[in-house]
Amino acid sequence: MPSLTVENYVKTIYQIVAAQQGRPASTGQIATTLNVSPGTVTSMLKTLDAARLATHRPYEGVALTRAGTLLALRMLRRHRLIELFLLRTLDMSWDEVHDEAEHMEHAVSDLLVDRIDTFLSYPDVDPHGDPIPRAEGDSLQSPVETPAHSLAECATGTSFKLTRVLDQSADFLRYLTDLGLVLGASGEVDRNPDGSGLMRIRLSNRVLTLAIEAAKKLSVASV
Repeated sequence: MPSLTVENYVKTIYQIVAAQQGRPASTGQIATTLNVSPGTVTSMLKTLDAARLATHRPYEGVALTRAGTLLALRMLRRHRLIELFLLRTLDMSWDEVHDEAEHMEHAVSDLLVDRIDTFLSYPDVDPHGDPIPRAEGDSLQSPVETPAHSLAECATGTSFKLTRVLDQSADFLRYLTDLGLVLGASGEVDRNPDGSGLMRIRLSNRVLTLAIEAAKKLSVASV
């Protein structure tokens, strides 16, 4: 059975590669995401390569094998379904569920995860808008990534709906909650840009000022 560390590495590599449209993940990116040293990453990549979970080419980066991809999807499915289960059944907030799911995803069985999926009526996304990998028979299907663009790219007058939050740190999620920018919230870009590195949006008859850097972390759909 893969160790907790191996599971975390393949999940991280999968997410980095997916975010950059298939380009291999670098040692530095993995180290930053997992908050470990580049030397630690290099050692683990050798382990993943030996286990045929990933292929690492110096100066090019690391990519997952089919076995590594299936393991990553398995962990993402567990994590995202657990997050949604905690939010819906225990009334935990979207800034609380991530850390709890990080611990639980390594302990639950696939049977329990499938039961959670059924109980939740086969949801498509987790509390942050991340797509949930589907279980199809004995295999896992990659989650469907719907085309989206960031709020920072929206021109003045654009109506939008918040569909995904890319920065899922507790502080950032609480900041969004205070603004009323929760998943599914609809608004309109009042002015973009508005001053140095800022934009204005209209949300529920309120005008909010938002940093462009923060807006880049929000995926929206035009409405």
